[in-house]
Amino acid sequence: MMILTNPQTENADARRTAGSVSAIEMRGVTKTFGEVIANNNVNLDIRYGEVLSLLGENGSGKTTLMNMLSGIYFPDAGEILVGGKPVTIRSPKDAFELGIGMIHQHFKLVDVFTAAENIVLGLKEEGRYDKKEVARRVREICAKYGFDIDPDQKVYTMTVSQKQTLEIVKVLYRGAEILILDEPTAVLTLQETEKLFSVIRNMRADGKAVVIITHKLNEVLAVSDRVSILRHGEYIDTVNTKDATEESLTEMMVGKKVELNIARDDIPDKKKRLSVEHLSVTSPEGVKILDDISFEAYSGEILGIAGISGCGQKELLESIAGLQKTEDGASVVYSDPEDEQDKQLIGTNPKQIRKLGIHLSFVPEDRLGMGLVGSMGMTDNMMLKNYSDGKSLFLDRKQPKELAERILKELEVVTPGINTPVRRLSGGNVQKVLVGREIAAAPTVLMTAYAVRGLDINTSYTIYNLLNEQKKSGVAVIYVGEDLDVLLELCDRIMVLCGGKITGIVDGRTARKEEVGALMVKKV
Repeated sequence: MMILTNPQTENADARRTAGSVSAIEMRGVTKTFGEVIANNNVNLDIRYGEVLSLLGENGSGKTTLMNMLSGIYFPDAGEILVGGKPVTIRSPKDAFELGIGMIHQHFKLVDVFTAAENIVLGLKEEGRYDKKEVARRVREICAKYGFDIDPDQKVYTMTVSQKQTLEIVKVLYRGAEILILDEPTAVLTLQETEKLFSVIRNMRADGKAVVIITHKLNEVLAVSDRVSILRHGEYIDTVNTKDATEESLTEMMVGKKVELNIARDDIPDKKKRLSVEHLSVTSPEGVKILDDISFEAYSGEILGIAGISGCGQKELLESIAGLQKTEDGASVVYSDPEDEQDKQLIGTNPKQIRKLGIHLSFVPEDRLGMGLVGSMGMTDNMMLKNYSDGKSLFLDRKQPKELAERILKELEVVTPGINTPVRRLSGGNVQKVLVGREIAAAPTVLMTAYAVRGLDINTSYTIYNLLNEQKKSGVAVIYVGEDLDVLLELCDRIMVLCGGKITGIVDGRTARKEEVGALMVKKV
């Protein structure tokens, strides 16, 4: 039988009942990457039996700070105390032995393995792997905290929410007393988020120390006990959540007052730009992803698309952009404002769409896989849109460089330089580069999939304002979002998808959140 050891749990009760002793203290912690100071002399206190939210703008050093606790990075200066004692954390193994487990934004799972196999992968073993014992312990953890996981389910069949649950169970199985969740609700629906919060509260009640890195202020106020704020890599303050508001936290994050009202102008002279009819998409496995979708998009409006993750939003935008094969009978007609001619997009690819003179920009969900090349800097990524249009053997780098510098300045991208590979930037800064490039292409149709995912509140409002400016200039904007409050404030109309079908199209000015939420789970 395989003996699964959890040495970090031996003193868990003693640590938890140590009175005023914190779970973790970080004192004067500093981390640099070349000339970039990610964290500068940061002090942080994490306590057992509480939820601490770590808040800050993109590039403020939140994830870097937590990566030092989880053994991904090693601090250049300062010290870390666990249970009041100085410790050295040089690897994730060291972190686990101290009872620290981190659940990252990008899951670290083996798709072809089962849940149970992923959970015990890498653990010290003696003898043979006892599948029944592992499954028993997994079910025990699930029952204790309110998880729903089948130990025998393969990872590749799981939803995003199930994979995240598996990652949390994995660190709990290893005996973690201190859990760090990096943007845990970024890809969850409203219902999945509430379920996760219920689990987090159960872990807090059990005496665990939980740290959440997030940009969503309403979630900070809903689930945390205290909030610690970082700005430009420096520690600003820690406040009790009960004494905080969205406005006060935003001001601490950015150092100034920020208006949290999304402008929504009414443009009277709207013209049809896209007409989608009978659009259906089937996966290679034969699963119907989109089923007979028909709608219209107009210049001077923002059409929001709401739906539970995986309802076909991604495939819908990719079909319009010429990146997804559609079934026979589908039609996507573009009405050109210049020559007033209708042009069929079905059967074309992105390059052919550009040759038709159609100015269509697409911010995909997969920003580093489909949107940008991670090994390239900002300048080279600016060139990707039109490098094939060059008339010379040599590429013109002047205009892409100027564009990169403009996006760097206007969107406040945090990077050592415009030639630094974008994969080295934080997720939010990568998103700024991608959104900035697509908007700079002067489109007549702009499609965005989760344009503000991973962005702090200040930058999110910058993006909302950019989208509104595009709308006012006559662009047809299609906005796929996950935050219903934002959809209702930003969009003129909201189209709701459920199971690949349209369950309703509502007026963004008059619709209620409950109405849209009900359409998201309605079966047609």
